[in-house]
Amino acid sequence: MNSKNIDDWIRKKQERRLKSTPDTLFAGIKSGDKTALSAGITLIESQLSEHRVLANALIQKCLPLSGDSIRIGITGVPGVGKSTFIEHFGGLFSKEDGGVAVLAVDPSSAVSRGSILGDKTRMNDLAVNPNVFIRPSPAGDTLGGVAQKTRESIILCEAAGHKTILVETVGVGQSEVMVKSMVDFFLLLMLSGAGDELQGIKKGIMEMADALVITKADGDNVQKAKLAAREYKNALHLFPPNPNEWIPRVFTCSALNGENMDEAMETINSFENHVKLNGSFEKSRREQDKKWLTETLKELILSGFFADAELVEKLKRNEQRVIDGEISSFQAAEELYQAYQNGRRI
Repeated sequence: MNSKNIDDWIRKKQERRLKSTPDTLFAGIKSGDKTALSAGITLIESQLSEHRVLANALIQKCLPLSGDSIRIGITGVPGVGKSTFIEHFGGLFSKEDGGVAVLAVDPSSAVSRGSILGDKTRMNDLAVNPNVFIRPSPAGDTLGGVAQKTRESIILCEAAGHKTILVETVGVGQSEVMVKSMVDFFLLLMLSGAGDELQGIKKGIMEMADALVITKADGDNVQKAKLAAREYKNALHLFPPNPNEWIPRVFTCSALNGENMDEAMETINSFENHVKLNGSFEKSRREQDKKWLTETLKELILSGFFADAELVEKLKRNEQRVIDGEISSFQAAEELYQAYQNGRRI
């Protein structure tokens, strides 16, 4: 099969998926059909306005079946071993009721806009596990490497019956606040001996972490990992207390030989019990819902702007005026905003 035939096959497959109705997709998702779940996520990731209407209808159908899961964000610098960690970590949760869904967000190619790492190909055991659903998605331009539709994908995965949702992010030092705003538990993977200058960029993320795991604690690196764990544990005492009264845990692990992976799972379970007992679990979920109302509104306003051909043309003219030094960026933006606002007056 040559490249043209492959492209045609992929295009036809995507078209078939996107032609599915919300009712058909919902029935499949509710029954645990992975093909329907994949097609549903493809629909909500579509940029076409007509698909957005169908996607909203699907999400609305799935919403009553969502929420009954623990959502876990996993981040760390490239090379920390996120995929290897998730391979073992997800394997543990796959044995639990409902299985696990892994939303692995890849860096996007600047040329094709598609995923360039192919996380699914780096999780060989999980990819063939019947209790696991893996969805690699390109990060696009979203801050923190979180795919634009990841939160909606979570709702679909929960409606499919998955009780554990793992969201892996790129972890390249961008705003990981987006991750925190869509998960219940935030897990930060760290390397020992990576240099203070590298770890320093993670200080803000450390303040958000519910657990820090020093990875690759095997071979000659065991003692270094233990020392790093002690240092991070001491550093956490300097951070402000969490509103949910949870004290972040620090420990080492080796995904290579499976050492201490059960401690990671026990930490998640302990956290879930803690925040559900004191009521902060539900409170956090409601705050996240409120935040994503605002985020979605911003997205819709931005989409509405770029859907207007006259505004896009004015944007191009103003960009050139800014380049030529005729007006400032701020004035150009103000003019565009006024044009957008005037065009929508009733």
